[in-house]
Amino acid sequence: MSRTLLNRLNRRTVLRGVGTGLALPLLESMKLPGVLAATTAAPAAPVRMACIFVANGAIMDKWKPTGEGKEYQLSPTLEPLAAFREDMLVLGGLTQNHARANGDGAGDHARNASAYLTGAQPRKTSGADISVGQSIDQAVAERIGYLTRLPSIELGIDRGRKAGSCDSGYSCAYSSNISWKSATTPTFKEVNPRSAFERLFGSPETAADMERRIRNRRSILDFVSEDAKRVRQAVSGADQRKLDEYFESVRDIEARIARASTVPQEIPELNLPEGVPSELAEHIQLMFDILLVAFQTDSTRVATLMIADAGSNRTYPEVDVRDGHHELSHHQNDAEKMDKIARVDQYLIQRFGYFLDKLKSTQEGDSNLLNNSMILYGSAISDANRHTHDDLPIILAGHGGGTIQTGQYVTHPNETPLNNLFLAMADRMGAKLDKLGDSKGVLEI
Repeated sequence: MSRTLLNRLNRRTVLRGVGTGLALPLLESMKLPGVLAATTAAPAAPVRMACIFVANGAIMDKWKPTGEGKEYQLSPTLEPLAAFREDMLVLGGLTQNHARANGDGAGDHARNASAYLTGAQPRKTSGADISVGQSIDQAVAERIGYLTRLPSIELGIDRGRKAGSCDSGYSCAYSSNISWKSATTPTFKEVNPRSAFERLFGSPETAADMERRIRNRRSILDFVSEDAKRVRQAVSGADQRKLDEYFESVRDIEARIARASTVPQEIPELNLPEGVPSELAEHIQLMFDILLVAFQTDSTRVATLMIADAGSNRTYPEVDVRDGHHELSHHQNDAEKMDKIARVDQYLIQRFGYFLDKLKSTQEGDSNLLNNSMILYGSAISDANRHTHDDLPIILAGHGGGTIQTGQYVTHPNETPLNNLFLAMADRMGAKLDKLGDSKGVLEI
C-alpha cells in the first residue's frame, strides 16, 4: 500500500475480502485523536451468578445463625448446609424497602417478588401498565451477556399467570417474575425442564443445523488477510502493534461466535421428562441440574430460579406438611403452624444444598464451579406473618472467583439496602453498576 493510499486512511476504512468487509480500529496513522483500548487478559475462569427466590419468608428464629463472623453456628434451618459452611456468607440486616407498602396498601407478596432483585416500587395495577425496575440479573446480562450463547436464563417451578390480578390489585406478572429486563418488561421464566434444556442447547434438529453452519463458516480474517498485510506494512510500529491487538481481538470474537453457534461436545446427559414433573423434588433437582450444565458449558453466566411464585400455597407432603404454605405463613405465632413452616424452610434449604454440592463437585481447571460462582438464595420477606421486609433471610454461596470472604455470618445495620449487595455482585461479574433500585453504595463482602 502506497503512502498516498495510507494518507487516505480514515475511521471508515475497511479491509475488503470476498463478499465481506472488516472495519479497522482507530490508528495513529489516521491522524485522528483517540486511543485504542488496552486489552486485558481474561481470568482463568469466568464468574457466574444465580439468584434463587423462595416464597413466604421464613421462621426467622430458626433461620438466623448464632454468634457472628467466622465463629457463627448454623441454625436448625441452615444445618443441611453444614458441608458448605466455609463456602458461603449468611447475611443479616439487609432490607428491600420497596417490597413494603409505602402507601400502596396490601399486596406484600407481589411486592416481595417484584422488588426482590430490582429494589424498586412496583406500580400497583392489575392491568397492562406494569412497572417496577430492571433486576440485577438483567442489568448484568445487558453488560456481559454477549460473551455467552445466552445472555441469561430464567427458570421456575410454578407456571404462574402473566396477566390479571393475583395479590390485592397487583398484576400476576409481579407475583410470577423476579427477572425484569426493563421496568415494564418481565423476563418470563421457563418451568419445563426439557424446554429449558433445549433453550440452552437446542433440539437434535437445530443442533444438526448449527453443525452444518459451522462447517460452512470461514474466518473473516482469512478473506481479508492480504489487505491486512498491506495495511500493516504501511503504518507505524505503534500502529502495527495496535493492528495486531485488534486482529487478535477479532479472532477472539469469532471464537466466541463459534461457541455461541454450536452445542458443546461434552454436555452431561440429563434424563428429562416430556412435561413438567409431578414430583416437586424431581422438578427442583432437574432445574438445578440444568443450571449446573448451563454454567459448566459457559452457555450463560447469569441465571434466576423461582422455587415458588410469590404467595404460593403449595403443600409439602415430602415433609408431612399438607396445609398450604401461604396459609401457614400467617401463623399468628401458633407453635404447630410455625413448626410446619420451619420444616418447609429446611426442606428447601436441603434442595439448595444439592445444588451447592453439584457445583462444588464439578471441577474447573484447578478449582470448581462453586469457587467461581455467586449463588444468592433468599426472599424479600422475612417474617411472613407480619409481612416484614427487613433483616431478610439471605445467603450468598460461592467464592466469586476467590474474591468473597466466605465462612461468615455478617450482620449489617438494619435497613441496609439489599441492592448494595447486588452492586458488589455486579462488580465481580465485570459489570460495574453505579446504582440499582434503592442502592446506596457497594456492600463489602
